[in-house]
Amino acid sequence: MLEVNNINVAYNGTQVLWDVSLKVEEGEIVALVGANGAGKTTTLKTIIGLLSPLSGSITFEGERIDGIPARMVISRGISMVPEGRRVFPYMTVRENLELGAYTEKQKARVQENMEWVFNLFPILRERQDQLAGTFSGGEQQMLVIGRALMSRPRFLMVDEPSLGLAPTIVATVFDVIKSLHQEGNTTILLVEQNVRKSLEIAQRAYVLETGRVVLSGESKDLLANEKVRTAYLGI
Repeated sequence: MLEVNNINVAYNGTQVLWDVSLKVEEGEIVALVGANGAGKTTTLKTIIGLLSPLSGSITFEGERIDGIPARMVISRGISMVPEGRRVFPYMTVRENLELGAYTEKQKARVQENMEWVFNLFPILRERQDQLAGTFSGGEQQMLVIGRALMSRPRFLMVDEPSLGLAPTIVATVFDVIKSLHQEGNTTILLVEQNVRKSLEIAQRAYVLETGRVVLSGESKDLLANEKVRTAYLGI
């Protein structure tokens, strides 16, 4: 479904990715894990079209998408949940969600998508007229995920969903990700510092270190890998 081939990417004049390659098949959850500064977010920004690779290629469903504007990437069925719970604080929950549906032209479709999001996150329905800035961190994360889902993407990228959240909220967020995969038929590329949690729900994973893929394979094998256990699981 998505194939990244040997991309090299610079950010603010400094190269941060070197020959990064990864593949996500339709129906998978694939994790991209690594320490802070490894280049995980840069990889997602390049896929979504916010950055252009210096070289290499990115294909989605067999078509090149590297170098085209982000709005065109999104219109092809890709969406991204950014790191940091970036809500529009002075807009209501409903208004935040509507912004995520800007690729939809039919009002009926927008309402249908909103009902789907409300069913995933009932608290958003209850507080749809509340300003997003008054939400807790966990509630804002649910809203940001909901906003990304308003375009009904076939391919969803999620960047650090557990960052700064309480353990109980982290469990809820990961349950939603699993539910989207199982019930929503959504293919997911998950970027997460919580290596154990991400490897537990993903089928396959790539380990990124200082801008390079250093390990890849099935999640169960990486969980048993001595290097991964020492460097990321504290074992």
